Amino acid sequence: MTQARDGVLSRRAVLAAMGAVPVLATATPAAGAAVTAAAAVVIDRSAQRQTIRGFGGMTHAAWIGDLTAAQRDTAFGTGEGRLGFSVLRIPVPENQADWGRDLATARRASELGAAVIASPWNPPARMVETFVRGSQTNARRLRYDMYGAYAQHLNDFNTYLRNNGVNLYGISVQNEPDYAHDWTWWTPAEMVRFLRENAGSIGTRVIAPESFQYLKNMSDPILNDAAALANVDIIGAHLYGTSFANFPYPLFKQKGAGKELWMTEVYYPNSSDSADLWPQALDVGEHIHRAMVEAEFQAYVWWYIRRGYGPMREDGQISKRGANMAHFARFVRPGYVRVEATANPASNVYVSAYRGGNSTVVVAVNKGTAAVSQQFTLRNGTASSVSSWLTDASRNVASQGTTGVSNGSFTVTLPARSVMTFVTA
Repeated sequence: MTQARDGVLSRRAVLAAMGAVPVLATATPAAGAAVTAAAAVVIDRSAQRQTIRGFGGMTHAAWIGDLTAAQRDTAFGTGEGRLGFSVLRIPVPENQADWGRDLATARRASELGAAVIASPWNPPARMVETFVRGSQTNARRLRYDMYGAYAQHLNDFNTYLRNNGVNLYGISVQNEPDYAHDWTWWTPAEMVRFLRENAGSIGTRVIAPESFQYLKNMSDPILNDAAALANVDIIGAHLYGTSFANFPYPLFKQKGAGKELWMTEVYYPNSSDSADLWPQALDVGEHIHRAMVEAEFQAYVWWYIRRGYGPMREDGQISKRGANMAHFARFVRPGYVRVEATANPASNVYVSAYRGGNSTVVVAVNKGTAAVSQQFTLRNGTASSVSSWLTDASRNVASQGTTGVSNGSFTVTLPARSVMTFVTA
């Protein structure tokens, strides 16, 4: 992502639309519409899938200004009216003089328990050379004789943050190396070479390759090279224009043992509409669902936290898109594990489930125009009651009280065009 494309109809916006479902009309269903019955959702707590690291977003003070103190607490707090983010992404500035720009937000996020990751757009200018890439005559790349110095640059940034109270969870080699008209290009072979020969000296987790569209031609060579893979901790990806059909990654499941899989940047479905447009904001809920269930990502990280199309409006209030994120972020905490659940019990209904200690968290998105009577059944787990929260056209993550659980089952009505979170006790 680049500042120049923020909020305009760009190639990126077109690409994002490629992976989007059609925008729903804003009309509400007629009063007295029937409630649809759905197949039961079976949640098997013993069928464990990926460990969740968190949900979050990016701050970039140089481009859009820093979050205020109150906005930091809204973003990373977990109480009512908060987003509950547990991941913060920040840039790695080229110049050491700029390394403190995002420090205040990184410190506060860290204090509130969030993991902080960092991504560079460019190496220091002295390490870069220009070359001709197709029609681009001023394309940039890291000089081959500067690979070691660049690894030290990343390591120095990690040390700077640690010395200032922030322990980076991980650092990326390059933001979007395959969409780098405005920053630094890397070929798959160059990325593999750097990982093989230089990344092992970096003193925190290494993230790569952060392809803009989760293009596997960037990450397959890493997974297929044992020496490169040994120096990578997190396979990172962006989802701009990525079709749902390309969410699964069989090669990672085959060769990525011991590695993490993160989605480190996206806005969805676009950057041109208000984040409060309803029911379009439910697209975010479905997108996160598919990222968790179909792609099996362990983290989901938005682009700018505070933006008119983002989870936090410019006035610091949570948007409808943000409320969809909060249904996951506030309740599915780092270390929770996704468990098997009936993912699509009815048309336009999307369900995922997670276990944390003795509790089970269920997130249900109903994009349909009719309310749905939905039964949930817990297997290999017990519960006496379930608390719920609701977002619809008029409410944002509003508490709905508790419901009893009988013989491991409970039945609730999912309102039309809504998202709900359930937490068992």
